[in-house]
Amino acid sequence: MPRHVAIIMDGNGRWARKRLMPRVAGHSRGVEAVRNTIRSCIDRGIPYLTLFAFSSENWRRPADEVSFLMQLFLRSLQKEIERMHANDIRFRVIGELSRFDAPLVKLIRDAEETTANNTTLVVTIAANYGGRWDILQAVEKMLAAKPGKTSNFSESELAAQLALSYGPEPDLFIRTGGEQRISNFLLWQLAYAELYFTNTLWPDFDDAELAKAIDWYQGRERRFGRTSEQLTEASGKEGAAKSSGNA
Repeated sequence: MPRHVAIIMDGNGRWARKRLMPRVAGHSRGVEAVRNTIRSCIDRGIPYLTLFAFSSENWRRPADEVSFLMQLFLRSLQKEIERMHANDIRFRVIGELSRFDAPLVKLIRDAEETTANNTTLVVTIAANYGGRWDILQAVEKMLAAKPGKTSNFSESELAAQLALSYGPEPDLFIRTGGEQRISNFLLWQLAYAELYFTNTLWPDFDDAELAKAIDWYQGRERRFGRTSEQLTEASGKEGAAKSSGNA
């Protein structure tokens, strides 16, 4: 079972157009898919879920759609945060929040504080987020943490400053809607993730669709640069060590 699932929730607008509805209707319907996915992760014991809600490039969309998305985010937070807290869900937001209205930023920070000690599932929303922005801000923080040092930094020093440094890197990346790209999402963190693409539009993504993705993931051989033979040998040694310890 993956420890961390990251999802680009794509296809809301197309879902609405297929039903001769305005694009914003697809975003509203997509909120229910978020609820379903959160429940499915809890049921499977997956401890981290990260959802790409609004990219730094999405500001280019029509102004009325952007405004609706901000209001939807605000209303959803107001409605859902107590339910999430009651279900021991920790809520986090990553991204550059300076462009958001002050009431929304305050609500985000209050929700993060309210749920800070919850442990069953960490739900992270990427909002006004971009992978390149994440790496740049991490570099700036890394340099600020070591005044005078300009070289010989390690990957771990940079990774510690990334927006998702509080959790493991994603094991399984899912993109709905048929597109096959990662669109500036978690560029550093997805280096070794398994990438799963589905034609299912986000509002139609449910427990059965998540199960398909996990089944596919569980059929993958995660080698991390090693050979299949090395993995088999390492697995055998681990099994022998456990047997020796139990004895």
